[in-house]
Amino acid sequence: MTSKTILNDSHRALGARMVDFGGWDMPLNYGSQIEEHHQVRRDAGMFDVSHMTVVDLRGERVREFLRRLLANSVDKLKKKGKAIYSCMLDEQGGVVDDLIVYYMDDGWYRLVVNAGTRDKDLAWIGRHAAAFDVDVVERAELAIIAVQGPAARERVLGLVDAADRDVLAGLGRFAAINVRSAHGADLFVARTGYTGEDGFEVVLEQGGAVALWDALLAAGVKPAGLGARDTLRLEAGLALYGQDMDESVTPYEVALGWTVSLDEGRDFIGRERLERQQSDGDARQLIGVVMDEKGVLRHGQRVLSDAGEGEILSGTFSPTLGKAIAFARIPAGDAGQVRVDIRGREVPVRTVKFPFVRDGQAQPGVLD
Repeated sequence: MTSKTILNDSHRALGARMVDFGGWDMPLNYGSQIEEHHQVRRDAGMFDVSHMTVVDLRGERVREFLRRLLANSVDKLKKKGKAIYSCMLDEQGGVVDDLIVYYMDDGWYRLVVNAGTRDKDLAWIGRHAAAFDVDVVERAELAIIAVQGPAARERVLGLVDAADRDVLAGLGRFAAINVRSAHGADLFVARTGYTGEDGFEVVLEQGGAVALWDALLAAGVKPAGLGARDTLRLEAGLALYGQDMDESVTPYEVALGWTVSLDEGRDFIGRERLERQQSDGDARQLIGVVMDEKGVLRHGQRVLSDAGEGEILSGTFSPTLGKAIAFARIPAGDAGQVRVDIRGREVPVRTVKFPFVRDGQAQPGVLD
């Protein structure tokens, strides 16, 4: 049975084109994916991401548990509300999921995990939490609205209780704080996102979600669907679970080595495989590619390089750049001249550093 977020009726009232997304009835767009993409890059847009899951972990040994569970180290989190991005690995170093973890207090951490992996994640976390006597509680009663774009923070600040505006305005990146809305609703607001733009992700009780959504609409924040979210996140060089990574790859093979903390003495799940990959230097590599010819790069297309054959992972037409962009995974080594097999024709592509777009602008080398 398809699941619905608390905002489902709101999406339909706005004329959204609804699609099944991992078992959830979600908006693909509200008329124009391209316009929604540009709205977020140039002003402010909002996404219903209530299909994602908030999980609270509590217990005296919760930090010890997370030091075992995650490839990144929660020891980096010294201040309440601060967050890190991390992969959660299996024993073979494969990515079970990627997530954000917030430090709430010494006995309480909060995770936000992907929509399509919630059952698998909860089972995996629960299996390992038992040994540390950590309580795992899914907060299914919470909704999440992501407000993104250069004007996003200003629009949200206008809807927060006047007494909380200054402290929210001063919130640093990858940090969260509890505030109240102008109508008295409790909000957990994080300065995070998945579009490459500044903004907030707002977590609140489902009972207040429609009112907040409507208030954001009235403040000039336009709704955006899954289509725009995908082109925005790829332009920003952000990987997608299930498309760019899963249990068959390690963080090194999805360009997330920067999230791995091989701090001395920390025996996290999957560490042995990662150390072996580092020692052998044989991890496959994720590269960014741009195609100057007309056309679109699609998931599963064969990639030919000097290092060997690979495949396109995420691929799309970039509304900001006006070109096709993609992630590709190829063997270790010098990629050399890279081509993509498009219906039997080898089309040349350029390898570029990603993100492809930052602060709304093409990055050096991407359009050359």
